[in-house]
Amino acid sequence: MSNPTYENVHNLFKLNGFHLDREDLCRVAYSFIKEGEDFEKPVGNFLLDWFDGKSYIQMETSGTTGAPKTISVSKQAMVDSALATGDFFELQPGNKALQCLPVKYVAGKMMLVRAMILGLDLEFVAPSSNPLANNEIDYDFVAMVPLQAQNSIPQLKRVKKLIIGGAAVNKILEKQLLKLPTIVYETYGMTETITHIAARKLGEKAFTVLPNVTVSFDERNCLVIHAPTISPEVIITNDIVELVNENQFIFLGRFDNVINSGGIKLIPEQIEKKLISKISQRFFIASKPDNELGEKVVLVIEGEKCELDNSIYETLDKYEKPKEIIFVPKFKDSVTGKILRKETLN
Repeated sequence: MSNPTYENVHNLFKLNGFHLDREDLCRVAYSFIKEGEDFEKPVGNFLLDWFDGKSYIQMETSGTTGAPKTISVSKQAMVDSALATGDFFELQPGNKALQCLPVKYVAGKMMLVRAMILGLDLEFVAPSSNPLANNEIDYDFVAMVPLQAQNSIPQLKRVKKLIIGGAAVNKILEKQLLKLPTIVYETYGMTETITHIAARKLGEKAFTVLPNVTVSFDERNCLVIHAPTISPEVIITNDIVELVNENQFIFLGRFDNVINSGGIKLIPEQIEKKLISKISQRFFIASKPDNELGEKVVLVIEGEKCELDNSIYETLDKYEKPKEIIFVPKFKDSVTGKILRKETLN
């Protein structure tokens, strides 16, 4: 059987209970744009772009790693990404899926593409912080950001497989999710890789790559992604990893966040892992210029100023201990719920 292309719609594909082919989807797109609700308009625009005869689509990056920019993405690469996701998560035609992410960004667009290509029965709702609150449906496959997963814990038993992306799953959320019957994965990817290229089953340490992807690392120990069906160029990231093999890696932190304190290189994300169960508010580790050390470690906490007990640092090495605590009333977040560290600190 020849591989599906972006011109095909799987004959088992359904959107909100209706079997729709290419012509139907174009009609739906026009009605979404003309009289749809706010969250439906981007879906209409995306569907018209998808069926416009061009081989690529313009996409906006989320701006987590820099200023948001528009990039051109091959539609066939998006199809190949959808097929790899289907293989990796063992999705079958007719599986019930929920689309609750904004279609403005790549993760939301890709849920639609997966449904059309793999023949999923897609339920499509307004993006909200608790997308399962208003229905009683059982789902085979759902994608969420961590905040949605956190708020949906009471309802998640109705979901067979959940993928969480957009921001890291912290240890506290992971513990709560591991108690559920749901199989949950944290995904790894970015707009340039057309959503995820790897996933980590909660409870495991390493991310495993999807089909047709291999990984290596550069002289900074940052992840290098080889995914020829998705990107003709090798993708060099700023993510520091420990490589298990060419198909598995452990994420350690962002190269841009590394702190050089008195000649010792510290990865904030690794310090945060040690503190996550000790501090109830949202927080992150950052640095400030220091005459003696070059950079000093600081702890940034969201909320009102309060006294912290020194015992919270007992698991930290002496170099990792914050030299100062900064309280910020409200953190700045990206659209996917990642804390924007530099903007918050500024």
